[in-house]
Amino acid sequence: MLKKILNFQTHTVNKAVFFVSIATFLGYGLAILRDNLLANFLSNAQADVYWAAFRIPDFVYGLLITGGVVAAFLPVFAHSFQNSQTEARRLFNNVFTVFGLFLVILSVLLAIFAPLIVKVIAPGFSLPQKLQTVALVRIMFFSPIALGVSAIFSSVLQYFNFFVAFSLAPLFYNLGIIIGLLFFFPKMGLLGLAWGVVLGAGMHLLIQVPPLLRMGFSPRLLIDFRSSELRKIFKLMTPRVFGSAAYQLNLVILTAIASMLAVGSIKIFNLSNNLYGVPVSLIGVPFAAVIFPILSRYAAAGNKDKFFSAISPVLRKVILCVAPVSCLMFILRAQIIRILYGTQLTASGYFGWWETRLTAAALGIFSLSIFAACLIPLLARAFYALHDTKTPVKIAVWSVLLNLLSAWLLVKLLASHQAIANFFSFLFKLKGIDNLSILALPLALSFSTIIQFFWLSNSLQRKINISGKSLFDRSFIIKILLACLIMSASAYIFLRVGAAFLIVNTVLGIFLQAFLTVVFSGAVYLTTCWLLGVKEPIILCKELLTFLKKKLQLN
Repeated sequence: MLKKILNFQTHTVNKAVFFVSIATFLGYGLAILRDNLLANFLSNAQADVYWAAFRIPDFVYGLLITGGVVAAFLPVFAHSFQNSQTEARRLFNNVFTVFGLFLVILSVLLAIFAPLIVKVIAPGFSLPQKLQTVALVRIMFFSPIALGVSAIFSSVLQYFNFFVAFSLAPLFYNLGIIIGLLFFFPKMGLLGLAWGVVLGAGMHLLIQVPPLLRMGFSPRLLIDFRSSELRKIFKLMTPRVFGSAAYQLNLVILTAIASMLAVGSIKIFNLSNNLYGVPVSLIGVPFAAVIFPILSRYAAAGNKDKFFSAISPVLRKVILCVAPVSCLMFILRAQIIRILYGTQLTASGYFGWWETRLTAAALGIFSLSIFAACLIPLLARAFYALHDTKTPVKIAVWSVLLNLLSAWLLVKLLASHQAIANFFSFLFKLKGIDNLSILALPLALSFSTIIQFFWLSNSLQRKINISGKSLFDRSFIIKILLACLIMSASAYIFLRVGAAFLIVNTVLGIFLQAFLTVVFSGAVYLTTCWLLGVKEPIILCKELLTFLKKKLQLN
């Protein structure tokens, strides 16, 4: 039965989108379950060690795989397959061998120098913590090898429309970590959890093998450095790798700073940062992916007017969607954290009231820059469409430096200036918590993200240089801000009314309070937009209805 499901081939775009959407939704469900278990199973010290160790192989994955081979291999493979199936298979084997071998060598070298790397990424750890982190890192370095090979398999499956196996792979990755936490951790401690990460990576790879073999792509060892297509892949990878490096370095730097703060700081930062990334993945990245080929066509034709006409409406749609999300995430931050992480699914419970309040405050700070984080992928792809990879990379690098400087300064300010600490304590209701230095990290990341967004948008405005036209319509922005203000006021009122009628000291009560607040305030937001003459909600509804109508006709 499983083999039949994995070998299912989607023949329409709508079916592919359907399977990917369902898998993405389930993937986030498993990711939330994973983080809930990690938050409650691991003590603050154990969680800090785990996330610090996880950050190092994840840096390799994000840099070389997500930011590199995933973007470069598929277009070259597609072109090769159209010319010659034999050459395409040869290219597949060549990339499989060379890239796989490169990852093995790199992982071995990094594992050897793991003690030095851990000193850099976790300078505040005690000696036992550093030794434990080194042990975990060396085990976890098996995962980028498996995930790197799996990324090559995924590209081939996408080309042949095997989206089921491709979509299920991330679910199995999270499932492996959950298995490691539930079954390996009780017997082996943190080492068992590290082996769970490796198990998840292995499952991510193996789940894609059956459909790959069905298409006749049996991996074989082949090394041909003279291949022009291999050189082209590495050439295409280079700018994307540098672009991804900025984001990954941000996380590495903040992890290093968090290791020098109170125990549990890395845990709090990662839990809040994971939720911060959800709107980016669900709103920012999909819009950027859809508009990218359209922008590329207009840029290739040299038509700046159509380029502007294509990107401007998409920017408005992203703002329309992300603005209320930012506001509601700020207002409902405590409810979100209590439901997702504070709910104890087992007898263990290391996520207490201290962790809940600080994680909620960190999420509230992150919510202030969600609009920028969601718009940056779209703006960066606009530069890529214009064949300008240097500008977004340069801006990203400067944002890393700004993040580092601001994080260091904010940690010092929160630790040494009681008036500033009292302000944040009052704003986020943190009375009784003495050390608020962890809040410097989301503050620094949010600040640098907002600066990066404004820098990118101004640079793009100058680059397309259409007189009298702005990427962001001021009238539209003012209307959205007004709608968000009215929505936020109604949400705050409804939240208080709900607290009077619901039992909010239970999970069900908190969930109903948050859910009803979202529904009510969402309706207020859409109604206000309609009254203010904002057309985008109607346009989005029509596009959704058209999509559903086509899907029903195809089925």
